[in-house]
Amino acid sequence: MKILIIRFSSIGDIVLTTPVIRCLKQQLPSVVLHYCTKQSFENIINTNHYIDKYIYLQNDLNKLIDTLKKERYDYVIDLHNNVRTKIIKWKLGVKSYSYNKLNIEKWLYVNFKINLLPKVHIVDRYMATVASLGVFNDHQGLDFFIAPSVTTESSLLSIYSKYVVFAIGGQHFTKKLPPFKIAEACAKIVLPIVIIGGKEDYKAAEDVIKFCPKTDLINLTGKLSIHQSASVINKSAFVISHDTGMMHIASALKKKIFAIWGNTVPDFGMYPYKTEYENIENVNIGCRPCSKIGFNKCPKTHFKCMIDINFEQKF
Repeated sequence: MKILIIRFSSIGDIVLTTPVIRCLKQQLPSVVLHYCTKQSFENIINTNHYIDKYIYLQNDLNKLIDTLKKERYDYVIDLHNNVRTKIIKWKLGVKSYSYNKLNIEKWLYVNFKINLLPKVHIVDRYMATVASLGVFNDHQGLDFFIAPSVTTESSLLSIYSKYVVFAIGGQHFTKKLPPFKIAEACAKIVLPIVIIGGKEDYKAAEDVIKFCPKTDLINLTGKLSIHQSASVINKSAFVISHDTGMMHIASALKKKIFAIWGNTVPDFGMYPYKTEYENIENVNIGCRPCSKIGFNKCPKTHFKCMIDINFEQKF
């Protein structure tokens, strides 16, 4: 049996598909698993030893479809369920299973604050796509396999026997605390803090250091690969993260997580999975959630979902 799994993006969503990969491989011993994602997310999945072949979307969907046709799959497991994956399934013409994105329920929640979303984690919704194959959730959590050759900024961290990781990145402005609020949170933490994120987060991290009275903050934003960041997380005491991909990598590594929510909400089903966690959010305003993804600025200009978060006795 040969199965194709499709999930094009993004970091967190791909990590959240890993229980499906593992359960298929372990519960269907003869299965051959191929995984298709965007080339830009190669490093998220290419160390997963449950996958037999990685296939990447670059710029040409028709070229990708031609490649996939040659594989002669028995089934397609569509964990993205968008226009491109619908075209792929139609062109391949084999039996497929697609996860329910609950777009109507999310739209009602975002626009009218009517919450009809099931209290089901997205992992269980992903797992529902393979139930017809007799595959079930083993409840072992997420997978992220750190490359064996990975090296980190160990010289910067070796002076600390214990430290906290603060993942300050996020795809959208409304999913990220302003630097002065990050500094406020950091001031509550006794342990040294390692700040991680992309190059685009460097200035925000420097502002955090400027605003925070703590002296033991290390800014590693823009200096680490995904696997290096995962290695730093793996050695930490606990992790603080926005609703972003690093939160799910921390879940896969079974770290305790303090998950900070702005315009999105845990009810969307993408909270930390199978690890100890606490949600930090402002539940006293009526405009959340204002989007299922995020915005470049607060639609109501006040940004109270983040600015009014109380960090007292959180860490």
